[in-house]
Amino acid sequence: MTGPSLLIIGSGDLGQRVSATLLQQHWRIGAVRRYPPESTGRIDWFAADYTVPGSLAFARDWQPDYVLASLTPAGRDPSGYRRGFADAADNLVQGLGDHRLQHLFMVSSTRVYAERDGGWVSEDSPLSTADERAVAIIEAERHLLQSGHPTTIVRCGGVYGAVPGRLVDKVARGQVAPAEPRRYTNRIHRDDAAGFLTHLLLACEAGQTPASVYNCVDDNPAPAHDVESWLADTLGISVKNGAGDAAAAPAFHKRCSNQRLRDSGYQLRYPDYRAGYSQVIEASR
Repeated sequence: MTGPSLLIIGSGDLGQRVSATLLQQHWRIGAVRRYPPESTGRIDWFAADYTVPGSLAFARDWQPDYVLASLTPAGRDPSGYRRGFADAADNLVQGLGDHRLQHLFMVSSTRVYAERDGGWVSEDSPLSTADERAVAIIEAERHLLQSGHPTTIVRCGGVYGAVPGRLVDKVARGQVAPAEPRRYTNRIHRDDAAGFLTHLLLACEAGQTPASVYNCVDDNPAPAHDVESWLADTLGISVKNGAGDAAAAPAFHKRCSNQRLRDSGYQLRYPDYRAGYSQVIEASR
């Protein structure tokens, strides 16, 4: 028996994790990559560059019930962000044509918030107008929210969980962020990022209506120094003198509330960095 259908635009690690779970529940999955894998398995792969106008025209005929847009910048400069987010969102809406979705989900970033000094932000907090890269992401969000399709934006903190991962590699070299100035960081384990997206999709299919925006972060925004010092202690690494470079710290920071995520009924597998990085360290062994 075939269940509902999901089209994943930009099927990277999160998309693959979502599709693996939903395939077990008999969902029909389509996925877009520039270069799809040779072995398609049970996924309908589409070779397309979503930054190119007209590249998603097949979506109207495939007629998905749901779309998950997991977009990435086409380059690290502002124009690359505009192509990868704002232009891609427009291409997606054009590609769907007159087909109407049950729900559209976009993976976004907590980078979009205006807060710069470590204050708390919720989904309703002011958005950035100064960061050109954030503005391109915000434009994509707004375009999809105003597309006429029921839409939910999921703003993820720093997604981690790869083994060993860049942060573990950094700390293994004896490099730890300085204690001052204090810079808060927000994160989500990749299992929870994918788990929450799956939770929302299944809730939609069960007849529930998700909120328009969620912060996808764990329960514990924490200073980078605290996280990295804990990692060093756990790994038995001696921190190099002078390894912390205050000049390399982010120019702004914030603490993101995940109250709305918790209110949705989702239970985090890794509610803080200690739980999440303990899993990463154990997996690397």
